[in-house]
Amino acid sequence: MAEQKGETPPVPVREIEMRFVRSSGPGGQNVNKLSTKAVLRWPVATSRAIRSALRERFIAAYGRRITAAGDLVLTSDRFRHRTQNAADCVAKLQRMLAAVAAEPRERRATRPGRAARERRLEAKHRRADTKRSRARPSEEV
Repeated sequence: MAEQKGETPPVPVREIEMRFVRSSGPGGQNVNKLSTKAVLRWPVATSRAIRSALRERFIAAYGRRITAAGDLVLTSDRFRHRTQNAADCVAKLQRMLAAVAAEPRERRATRPGRAARERRLEAKHRRADTKRSRARPSEEV
């Protein structure tokens, strides 16, 4: 179920594992009784739902969120209901996939224009003048 080039890939629902745990923070007895926080796990390293190029871009962009086993872990406890938190996790994953879906364009090397070179030299001259004004006056007579 690989996506076409340039399209946002679908969320790999079959590969997602969703768990619900107790949420932290304020909420009184509700927080202590109900498991509404959604925890999404997706084995991105072994996923067959996305192309390898997309997988590499995804891992490069979101590597800090991926465990040593190669699983992406997302959580949501924004809402009081587990269904809304689960949908929020899936939406986060969809946004992440969409952000890396397009292949980055290759940069063409260019040289700075004349005006840019002049601005750079002018800035260097201003900086040199500033530093020169801070120096001790010379004792030439």
